[in-house]
Amino acid sequence: MRRVVFNQKGGVGKSSIAVNLAALSASKGLRTLLIDLDPQCNSSQYLLGERATYGNNNPVLTPNMGTFYEKTLEATPKGLMGNIGAIINPKNDSFMDYVHPTPFAKLSVIPASPHLGQMEHALQSKHKIYKLRDALDSIGSQFDEIWIDTPPAFNFYTLSALIAAERVIIPFDCDVFSKRALFTLLENISETQQDHNPRLQVQGIVINQYQPRAALPQQVVAELIADGLPVFDNKLPSSVIMKESHALNKPLVYMQKDHKLTQAYSNLFAEIRKQK
Repeated sequence: MRRVVFNQKGGVGKSSIAVNLAALSASKGLRTLLIDLDPQCNSSQYLLGERATYGNNNPVLTPNMGTFYEKTLEATPKGLMGNIGAIINPKNDSFMDYVHPTPFAKLSVIPASPHLGQMEHALQSKHKIYKLRDALDSIGSQFDEIWIDTPPAFNFYTLSALIAAERVIIPFDCDVFSKRALFTLLENISETQQDHNPRLQVQGIVINQYQPRAALPQQVVAELIADGLPVFDNKLPSSVIMKESHALNKPLVYMQKDHKLTQAYSNLFAEIRKQK
């Protein structure tokens, strides 16, 4: 199953949710791949630490999604001679070449690159929107679960992920601005489904940083449900342990299995799998 964690709004816990659900998948013995398409590289750094942390003379970890798309552009035929060259010297790279192991059993990652934003226009102009889907088709038998983390925008990379995925998980924090943005997000998903990927479905909305005793979160969640939106029963409470998890580069299930937030994630993962 291929799932994309997507929200056009930043700061909703998208990368934390993607990494921790992928980690839970791996902890259950499922061969799991996380793909990071966000130039901020948060998911990559969460799992790989300094290896995926660029800057201060620390080189970008390669190969990554940036180098994958660079090769995609390099492989674009240019005129008749380009077509002949592609036939004589076909590209035989496997998408598996971009996969990196993590310190956690059964969990692999294809890291992002800070240079992804720089090549977005060229990828759009060369109509490379289906390349991720085709790459995942080529390695589908290697993994039981594939999770895709996306940038906080509706752009080339998020559209590529939506085209490649089967299910969408939408992180949501309980405020009025998030609710207004949610309907635009759902329209974009619907258009993608109609134009590119008829098998795509919104699996559910994850309520993150939930405060059950506060009036506003309860009201917003009740309104989403009244509107007929697929809100997951299991919600994620706020906790400082998430920041500690980031600092240690260790997903919650490998850090503190009995913590209330870890248990909330575990229950959410079970609900997601049950809907499969």
